[in-house]
Amino acid sequence: MDTDTDDTYCETLGPIPPGGAAEGPPYAECVLCREPTEYPESTKGATLCPVCVWQEAGRTACSG
Repeated sequence: MDTDTDDTYCETLGPIPPGGAAEGPPYAECVLCREPTEYPESTKGATLCPVCVWQEAGRTACSG
């Protein structure tokens, strides 16, 4: 069994910088609709645009 783990796998995204958006382009693409997000491209993990965040929250809340 391999004891090495990837600690970044479950890493949560940090807060959005002041002003609600990254400092400037390039912005990361939403993993669902490919629209620009509020996060810079260097952000690790699955990035979602504000619309998809709301949709995913609704799905999660209703999944019981």
